[in-house]
Amino acid sequence: MSDTVLLDVTGGVATITLNRPEGMNALTVEAKTALLSAVRSVADDPAVRAVVLTGTGRAFCVGQDLREHAALLDAGDPAPLSTVRDHYNPLVTAIAEMPKPVIAAINGTAAGAGLGIACACDLRIGAAGARYTTAFAGIGLTADSGLSWTLPRLVGAGRATALLLLAEPFTTEQGLEMGLLNAVVPAEQVLAAATELAGRLAAGPTAAYAAIKESIAYAATATLVAALAKEDELQARAGATADHAGAVRSFLAKQPPVFSGS
Repeated sequence: MSDTVLLDVTGGVATITLNRPEGMNALTVEAKTALLSAVRSVADDPAVRAVVLTGTGRAFCVGQDLREHAALLDAGDPAPLSTVRDHYNPLVTAIAEMPKPVIAAINGTAAGAGLGIACACDLRIGAAGARYTTAFAGIGLTADSGLSWTLPRLVGAGRATALLLLAEPFTTEQGLEMGLLNAVVPAEQVLAAATELAGRLAAGPTAAYAAIKESIAYAATATLVAALAKEDELQARAGATADHAGAVRSFLAKQPPVFSGS
């Protein structure tokens, strides 16, 4: 693991931390590669039942490292033109398809692909007073990192279009009002709040959470009839888990359920 990305697993919660505070956690090729490796690692780790994604310093992530990007372009290196296919698409897919909940602890500024990565997560907790921007149009680019898909679903098509076309900064508080965030807390409490929420989720029915994520993603582009069929398929799968059987017994006994994640 590169020191540009840190990984800690404690009590069923994996914390992945972007660790380039001097560069506001801008994404170099090294950082993108390390982040994808960390996300895939926790997805495959049965000991991990919830994930927190955060950053060090005053930014969550300001997106592509434009200094590295410009240097590679000037050198005639074709790598920058394939970074969406090689890095961002696999990363966003890995986060979205993670069979366990992912919480973005947005400790500060989020811009461009940094905002896209946060929007790919299941839940988002933001630092009061921070600022976000889509950024892409400001440097003559279109949306990537999934924002063309996630942003309209979070804030509505009209707001998403304005945020992408105008690329104007907006505050955490505005993000909460438009539905982008689930909660806003003081900056020094963001990681603690996300970790507490992840701990609650890690103690929950992991297989059911995976099915819920799959169901929502499927229904986003399906007909009602197809979505109903998918719900039937996934409910049969969830109903066969030990967690479901145990939770039903606990309910009938008027006791709180204890989930094993299986």
